[in-house]
Amino acid sequence: MTISEQIKVLCVRSNISVAELARRMGTTPQNFNSKMKRESFTVSDLESLAETIGCSFERHFILPDGERV
Repeated sequence: MTISEQIKVLCVRSNISVAELARRMGTTPQNFNSKMKRESFTVSDLESLAETIGCSFERHFILPDGERV
């Protein structure tokens, strides 16, 4: 599963749209979608994303209930 697919799953399971996630991270949905298409997320981006959603990041996402995405 690609990181973009993981982010989409994470959003669904966290009841947030990808566009809302982008806004909460301080970027536009258009810029965020471009990063998703290019698969150009840095580890720092992913750590920030996890913090924004309220989950852990260990090169994969861990939801509050312990489920890994």
